Amino acid sequence: MCSDRLCTKRYGEERENRMTSSQPSCCSCSSVAEVSPCSCSSGTSRHAEILKTDSTITFANRLDHFLARWGINRMGHRVEPGLYRLGNPVPESPVFASANYTMSFDAVRSALAGLDVFILVLDTKGINVWCAAGKGTFGTDELVNRIETTGLVGIVTHRKIIVPQLGAPGISANGVQRRSGFKVEYGPVRARDLPEYLMTGATSGMRRVVFPVSDRIVLAPMELVHIALPTIVIAAVLWFLAGPIAALAAISAVIAGTVLFPVLLPFIPTKDFSTKGLLLGGIVAIPFAAAFAGAPGLPGWAALAAALTPLLIMPAVTAYLTLNFTGSTTFTSRTGVRKEIFQYVPVMTFMAVFGTVLGITLGVGRLMGVL
Repeated sequence: MCSDRLCTKRYGEERENRMTSSQPSCCSCSSVAEVSPCSCSSGTSRHAEILKTDSTITFANRLDHFLARWGINRMGHRVEPGLYRLGNPVPESPVFASANYTMSFDAVRSALAGLDVFILVLDTKGINVWCAAGKGTFGTDELVNRIETTGLVGIVTHRKIIVPQLGAPGISANGVQRRSGFKVEYGPVRARDLPEYLMTGATSGMRRVVFPVSDRIVLAPMELVHIALPTIVIAAVLWFLAGPIAALAAISAVIAGTVLFPVLLPFIPTKDFSTKGLLLGGIVAIPFAAAFAGAPGLPGWAALAAALTPLLIMPAVTAYLTLNFTGSTTFTSRTGVRKEIFQYVPVMTFMAVFGTVLGITLGVGRLMGVL
């Protein structure tokens, strides 16, 4: 039999409504943690097991976050999709939606420490809310499907689910309500604001998306790790074929595209990521162009070709790498990224190929004794 404390605990206004109601007390279960929750309805509902979680971030969790930041086992950082209970929620407790990316889920559960809530975890294939919303995995179909497969309608008495604001591009509130009966309420941008949001509702500060340097720089390790091995191989080859300056030029182009770019992003005075990358890469290439052009014994045409080689290749490499940041910033849209790819990738390709041809020509000239 339900205890009076458990069955009369309520959330928000529904607490007073139920306590003053003439309906009989709920007494058909022993705990909300059971597969069948307290329910005063005459019917029965079938639903999946409610999983249990807590708000503690362990060393293993922090190690997982570190590995995720560095792109190690990138698609392995995920939790099981489904309905989780945090604390001791009752049927009137709020329901929050999250992605099954470990960092997203951990951010939500740690922010809600000390509260009794449900967390509905969608299957986003181990992708965070923002990116998954853009890809469609944190979307209307998945949310409706997860509501149905967990039997959420028989677990909570209200019909409201709180979705992260950054998940809005993938979620149609009207579509969810029409198909599942649940009203979508968009929560704050950042999980740390959830406790205040429950008490006061959303403020303008909670709705504002900011992208400071601390958020931008954490993106660099993953991009750097992905390109590290090819960079080392290319730098080693260039060292033997063209000397240490050429090897350093290759490394500098990659560092510019993966580390300098996210730091300097708002300050580079163009709109498109591609042109920002071309400009940054061009600036980084200037010292190398001067070094190659000033090599002793080169005729005028060869000095010009030597200067053009890094001025063509390095900006192209840097600009191409900057496109990796388009899906993780507030500066772009899906249509804008698509437009950039079709407009600028051919330009980057031409620059890289032409620069490579010039470099090979100079190398062959040296081997033949022409230069």
